[in-house]
Amino acid sequence: MGRYSGRLAPQFADLAGVTDGQRALDVGCGPGALTSELVARLGSAAVTAVDPSESFVDAARERYPGVEVVLASAEDLPFERDQFDITLAQLVVHFMSDPVSGLREMARVTRGDGVVAACVWDHAGGQGPLSVFWQAALELDPQIRDESDLPGTGEGQLGELCRAAGLRQIEEAVLVLSVEHRTFEDWWEPFMLGVGPAGSHVARLDAAAQATLRDRCRVLLPDEPFELTVRAWATRALA
Repeated sequence: MGRYSGRLAPQFADLAGVTDGQRALDVGCGPGALTSELVARLGSAAVTAVDPSESFVDAARERYPGVEVVLASAEDLPFERDQFDITLAQLVVHFMSDPVSGLREMARVTRGDGVVAACVWDHAGGQGPLSVFWQAALELDPQIRDESDLPGTGEGQLGELCRAAGLRQIEEAVLVLSVEHRTFEDWWEPFMLGVGPAGSHVARLDAAAQATLRDRCRVLLPDEPFELTVRAWATRALA
């Protein structure tokens, strides 16, 4: 997903209004796709990041030694009130155990009239980076659970979650980007790493089932090289 999240980060930062002089918090930083963009705009000392995964925290600390990276969940941020000018969650809200609580926590640690921003891939609308994968997987096994029912993945849902969290002046937007894949294997290989819901699904399959899924994905995708255009739902609001 890094190929997509890395290209999404500048658009998301623009929408959120990240500018020099701010102090920013990256919630659910993962290995640092958005963190990298924040550091480029604000400098390491002005960026703090949190993630509930120790491996991601370790990776982010190694990549961005000047950034304070903390092991924590969105629903229980270890900061006092009004600590940040802008708090962002890129591709995280749908994985929160309680999205409304997580967004409320993001608002709590953001200064009055500071910005709280979030974005989520359009999994429900079929225009996310994983849509072809899940289409193939569901054709082969309609009983599996994809990511289309996760909170925030459908049009308008992210805004509803922000309203439920008490955020103000909510603006909703659609972020669109394209990524070229030189070969099918370039597209398929990351699914074999066992990362995320899609990777976990592949890891549970035996070799024959993996090959069947791979072949079905190949049929659904254009001839190589091919370009996929995807979109994310995004919101910008005041704390």
